[in-house]
Amino acid sequence: MSLPRSLRELLELRQAWPLSWSSDGSTLLVASDLPGTHQLFMLPAAGGELVQATDYDEPVLGQLLPDGRILLELDEGGNERTQLYVLEPGGAAEPLVVDPRFNHWTPRVSHDGSLLAYATNRGNGRDFEVVARRLGSGDEQCFDLRGYLGVHAVSPDGRRILVERLSDLPGDSDLFVLDAETGDVADVTPAGEGEFMSLSWLPDSSGFFAATNAFGEHFALARHDLAAGEWRTVHDAGWDLECVLDDAGRNLLLALNEDGWSRLELRDPQTLELRAEVPLPARGVASDFVFSPGGSRLAFAFSSPREPRQIHVHDVGTGELRRLTGEGPIAGVDPGLHRFASFDRESIPVFLFEPEGDGPFPVVVTVHGGPESQWRPWYSQGFGPLTQYLVSRGYAVAAPNVRGSSGYGKRFEHLDDVALRLDSVRDLAELHAWMSARPELDGSRVVVYGRSYGGYMVLAALAFQPELWAAGIDFVGISSFVTFLGNTSEYRRAAREREYGSLATDREVLERISPAGRVDAIRAPLFVEHGRNDPRVPVGESEHIHRVLTENGVRCELVIYEDEGHTIEKLENRIDAFERAVAFLDEVLG
Repeated sequence: MSLPRSLRELLELRQAWPLSWSSDGSTLLVASDLPGTHQLFMLPAAGGELVQATDYDEPVLGQLLPDGRILLELDEGGNERTQLYVLEPGGAAEPLVVDPRFNHWTPRVSHDGSLLAYATNRGNGRDFEVVARRLGSGDEQCFDLRGYLGVHAVSPDGRRILVERLSDLPGDSDLFVLDAETGDVADVTPAGEGEFMSLSWLPDSSGFFAATNAFGEHFALARHDLAAGEWRTVHDAGWDLECVLDDAGRNLLLALNEDGWSRLELRDPQTLELRAEVPLPARGVASDFVFSPGGSRLAFAFSSPREPRQIHVHDVGTGELRRLTGEGPIAGVDPGLHRFASFDRESIPVFLFEPEGDGPFPVVVTVHGGPESQWRPWYSQGFGPLTQYLVSRGYAVAAPNVRGSSGYGKRFEHLDDVALRLDSVRDLAELHAWMSARPELDGSRVVVYGRSYGGYMVLAALAFQPELWAAGIDFVGISSFVTFLGNTSEYRRAAREREYGSLATDREVLERISPAGRVDAIRAPLFVEHGRNDPRVPVGESEHIHRVLTENGVRCELVIYEDEGHTIEKLENRIDAFERAVAFLDEVLG
């Protein structure tokens, strides 16, 4: 497949990923953005055509129930107040848990389909609680854990619920086992600070596997025994990993994140002996893992820098890998992985996409959100198409993982906490110097781009390092941590204060690190995008920076989408936003 000539064609490349298997293993429920927003489809596991199951204006997610019905998750206009419905085969969706004032998140269903567990803030709008609902009778039992939390999994016997709650410390959370029969709540948090990336119950419900960094720098495989109340680390790969155990307990998948690239291992759940590596189509990122009933097949999504997420199925017995959706990678450029020394000699990784030719090329630097996140080499809905399009037109693209990024250990992730925030911005200045020393890159024409926390990094770079940057592209970015924390959704405030600092105790720090306090220093032209319904970063953050820069005579373009939230979910809006951003780039860089 040759490289499409237009940005629109690149943005229109569709993606798909698996959600769950039918009880007989013949069919996959998948999500795909074929209609322009991601909807649900049925896909034969042997391969074939996608059969559309939902057709809403808004994106929808869901999972198959054992009786063939589909549990739907649906919000409105990107407001993230998810409501739950049940879709009958060939019928209409019936409300299950619906109150548009509140969130209903992380729904998980027991293997037999009798128990649904979900998290909701309907108690006071701020704190979440876990509700165990009997799907047959509709009876509900509430576990009031008070905090920002989510459900991981329901035990195979339909009795116990694994729940993770963020603590008051950055990069730390607590783990609970809730008993839906007795109402008991057991705190099973291991000693030491850490979080949990994935959890899988043992088939007999006696314990579970977890990927956690509570015992070391990286997310390692640990096992918890409920009766003994004991944790033990059973495998540490030296890189972060996720774990998935099939429902029969025959196969344990470890998905390793090695410098951003995925590697998949199948291991014996009892001995941890390596059985095989799951083949991947190329170097890239695998995600969304679901074993078929009995564990004979593994479905997952795979993406690379030149291919959107597509569904593959691995036969555990034969080792065969089959692609079920998509056409393979497009022509384009893969990145090289480099490292540069920052101001304190900290080593910072950066993926660099370079066009053909000698240069010197203008550069677009993209900074991921989070900040507890990682740029990985895959074809995301917006940045993947934008990258390949820019490179095809003579731009280089650099994607750093500045300090504070996940994937490189707890120490690295904590290097930007609270008062250290601007050290991550200094990493961008050091990246600029590293690129400027390369003859193929033009240090006088470097643009910084990012969304959410990455949008903050754009504004901070322009405000604190105005002499370095030729322009900025800010999607849903934070301009003032004081107004952001004061106006973000109430249920998110405490969760974000643990990373950025508290309004009550760290206000001076929050003001010092905010671009709004140095807005008069910004002189580079800026393009800004925001969704009106964003519950995370209020649209006022972008409206303020646009208003002040315009009054100061600095070019600042602002586009607001009335039917979007924190992410641009609708295809036509996404096309409009990125076409505007590229036109802005072409004009300001000449």
